[in-house]
Amino acid sequence: MSIIFQSLGRTVSAGFVLLALILAIIGGGNVDLLSHNWWTFAFRWLHVTVAIMWIGLLWYFNFVQIPSMPRIPDEQKPAISKVIAPAALFWFRWAALATVFMGLGLASMNGYVMQALMLRDGVVPIGLGMWMGFLMAFNVWFIIWPNQKKALGLVPVEIIEKPRAARIAMLTSRFNTMLSIPVIFCMVAQQHSGL
Repeated sequence: MSIIFQSLGRTVSAGFVLLALILAIIGGGNVDLLSHNWWTFAFRWLHVTVAIMWIGLLWYFNFVQIPSMPRIPDEQKPAISKVIAPAALFWFRWAALATVFMGLGLASMNGYVMQALMLRDGVVPIGLGMWMGFLMAFNVWFIIWPNQKKALGLVPVEIIEKPRAARIAMLTSRFNTMLSIPVIFCMVAQQHSGL
């Protein structure tokens, strides 16, 4: 069993195998892969899964990494800036993009993408969530990531530019953390609140 957990790839694969077993047991052969309802559900599950990765990493940066950096001895900081942060930022930005595309796909499959984007009655919560999510994803790709590349030394910049880039990335990340709270509410409210 430990061989599964020694590799992230095997661990994730085992998760999908476990999911398939659960579907076989509780689905009882009633899973219709040609059904629109099945694919709508699958897109919702994928959307929520990548959103958890995105927001989880956002919260990791803001609740763990940023507050911990002043307490890390200088000689240990390169481990964060050269190894951990670039890897986390890779998954962070691609999870943001996947969340947006899966959400648009889901809204399209449910037939309300344009109504939600125009904030029409009946889909205002998810529409607001979509617009805030777009802004957050824009921030990830066009403000946070370019500034993090400078701050982490992944692109060459003058040494005096690094602190400014780090501050812009941090403040934009904090802005996204603020937005994540109403975005999560809007995602859940559309289906479950009666708003």
